[in-house]
Amino acid sequence: MNKLCYYLCVQQDNPSMETDNPTENVPQEPISPESSPDSSSEIEVPKKLIDQVIGQEHAVEVIKKAAIQRRHVMMIGSPGTGKSMLAKAMSELLPKEEMQDILVYPNSDDSNNPVVRTVPAGRGKQIVTAHKAEARKKIQLRNTLMMLLMIGIIGYAFITYQWLMGIIAAAFIFMALRYATPREDSMVPKLLVSNDTTTVAPFVDATGSHAGALLGDVRHDPFQSGGLETPSHDRVEAGAIHRAHKGVLFIDEINTLTPHSQQNLLTALQEGEFPITGQSERSSGAMVRTEPVPCKFIMIAAGNLDAIQGMHPALRSRIRGYGYEVYMGESMPDTPENREKFVRFIAQEIQNDGKIPHFDRGALEEVIREGRRRSNRKGHLTLKLRDMGGLIRVAGDLARQAGSEMTTAEHVIAAKKTARSIEDQVSDEYITRSREYELTMIDGTRVGRVNGLAVMGSDSGSVLPIMAEVTPAQGASGTVVATGLLKEIAQESIKNVSAILKKFTGKDIRNMDIHIQFIGTYGGVEGDSASISVATAVISAIENIPVRQDIGMTGSLSVRGDVLPVGGVTYKIEAAAKAGIKTVLIPRANIDDVLIEERYQPMVTIIPVDHIEDVLKIALLPDNNEGFLDKLRKMATSKKIMDSSGIKPSAI
Repeated sequence: MNKLCYYLCVQQDNPSMETDNPTENVPQEPISPESSPDSSSEIEVPKKLIDQVIGQEHAVEVIKKAAIQRRHVMMIGSPGTGKSMLAKAMSELLPKEEMQDILVYPNSDDSNNPVVRTVPAGRGKQIVTAHKAEARKKIQLRNTLMMLLMIGIIGYAFITYQWLMGIIAAAFIFMALRYATPREDSMVPKLLVSNDTTTVAPFVDATGSHAGALLGDVRHDPFQSGGLETPSHDRVEAGAIHRAHKGVLFIDEINTLTPHSQQNLLTALQEGEFPITGQSERSSGAMVRTEPVPCKFIMIAAGNLDAIQGMHPALRSRIRGYGYEVYMGESMPDTPENREKFVRFIAQEIQNDGKIPHFDRGALEEVIREGRRRSNRKGHLTLKLRDMGGLIRVAGDLARQAGSEMTTAEHVIAAKKTARSIEDQVSDEYITRSREYELTMIDGTRVGRVNGLAVMGSDSGSVLPIMAEVTPAQGASGTVVATGLLKEIAQESIKNVSAILKKFTGKDIRNMDIHIQFIGTYGGVEGDSASISVATAVISAIENIPVRQDIGMTGSLSVRGDVLPVGGVTYKIEAAAKAGIKTVLIPRANIDDVLIEERYQPMVTIIPVDHIEDVLKIALLPDNNEGFLDKLRKMATSKKIMDSSGIKPSAI
């Protein structure tokens, strides 16, 4: 495996020069030699779903406990981390109970209040079949009697030569008998929920269901009268909560349910039964309301972190009070044991797909390498396995298209280019256009202009040009104006930068209006990773010192000037390399998080920084920054003396 080398040079006197002895960051071998399979075909895939879950040990233990005790569970985490898989696995773990069929019968006393009955699983279909057979016999007998009566009337009319009167009488009697006698088929019960073929507890995925699909509904009857109407009980439709009786009801993105639906869901959880009525007020079904229908299910709610804010407080309290809450991890430690699990995941995806060839050793290692890169965290493997599954399938499709018996590392590498996210494709398009229109500059120097780096989506980086301009204050005091659809956290980071400016420039910014522009940020800016870029641009504008345009940077900034770690450094560096930027500044704490692809390694120099002074020393033009840096050092030294002596700045 090729070693990844990152230049960790902190340039002092001449930032344009690289160090002669770069530090190497050598990732671990993807698979331990003792257990290295030659291909995924050698991997045994567990039969139970619970044993196929990768990297979510805590969640697995919770699901096992919840299944034994029949507890509700709420799982919060990023998409693709295994929430639905765990929910399905729970249905396999639930203690075996006698399953039931649910029938709905007509009510002779009140047709708008159908009767509900439960019977052992499999009996419901037998009961309905028996009622239908009996109804058919009655219908045949009635039709036979009516036919004999009609023949008798018409025969008498022929004998008495009163043909017209006979035909009229036969028709009248036929219509009277047809609509006056009750319809035998209207008395046949409807099988509302059937579990005749169920071997394990039912699993019902109600994600995205509207109120009728979730809680049950009564279909509208366009005829409603005249003998053509559909019996009320026959229009009743079971909801997901009823079909999940004695099983598992899974709802992902639970915050998308309306408050009314969540309230009714809470009632069903508490009571273990819920009547069915028409959900549309304008439908004739709204007149129908069944007896309470059993719905004793285990609730598994899921969603992202924002799902908590969108949940009905009482519903969440019910789950917490009678169950568990689980946060799904997004990565797992990169250990030999976990790498073996990751290889097993690849084998599972191949088996579940059933159409792609197995992966050889090189392909397995390449997928693990990509799993490291996508974890965006040092010493970890990603657990966003749905996205990894997409990569596996694309690589397999490419191997099959090429007629290869095995999927190789070359197919996986090609799949990375093919299976790129929309954000990554948009980022490439933006980089290309910004170069064409000179929005992104990679040569020369500019005052008040910095190439910041940002993340689009979850797996794509982009270059974020930032410009700053300083003008005399137009009002009583100066203001900081930032444009570019800044969101809450980004706005707060600008305030921190204002504190840095006051502290390190030594100038009274109350007499200045500072304008900061984020170029091309049509989707808005969130987070504080552009803090060092903003600070550098503004300081450059205030001090009139040009900034090198061959440098890109990312990092958060404390009010003391320390450069703090940020997310997505790998994708940001790759975006910089695509744009032609030669040097990238990142927080030193993020250096072990860098796992860029080999093709980008010779294209960019990565320099870790600890403090805003390190950033300015490298980014500002060397011929112009010495005076400012000397002033900065004096201020820093003075501050250290004050801190050690305990003298407050206000006392000076």
